Amino acid sequence: MHMRSTQRGRQAGTALRRGEAGFTLVEILVVITIIGLIMAIVGPRVLNYLGESKVKAAKIQIESFSSALDLYYLDMGRYPASNDGLVALVQRPGNAQEWNGPYLKGGAVPNDPWGHPYVYRAPVERAPYEIVSYGADGQEGGTGTAADISSIPATSRATALH
Repeated sequence: MHMRSTQRGRQAGTALRRGEAGFTLVEILVVITIIGLIMAIVGPRVLNYLGESKVKAAKIQIESFSSALDLYYLDMGRYPASNDGLVALVQRPGNAQEWNGPYLKGGAVPNDPWGHPYVYRAPVERAPYEIVSYGADGQEGGTGTAADISSIPATSRATALH
């Protein structure tokens, strides 16, 4: 009789363990809801930091172009014209013998962090040149991450445009 009670005890213990082995649907839904709430709170902040980092990357690229343009100026005695553009930093413009480039690594002018080409104007009022990224929207003007990023400070640009 003792043997039978031991076997039944083992069978009952095994049955209890099988029932407790998984998660219930309610537990899974609670965990998914908590994860959703966390993402709703954290998600916009992460996207905001991503947008800000692209703006900073565009500013750094514009500074890099400015340094390369200064080297171009030292060799050529002038900055590239608007129709030569930033391509003059990686390809010899016309038959310019003084050109000692390429002035940018990679052999190509990179696009801005949003995949749009930079706009180069030379000369402009109050500056020998201007390099502009139109921001996230790729169009002139805008606010936030869609705002224009220029090599000329905003106060100087405002007086130059009027």
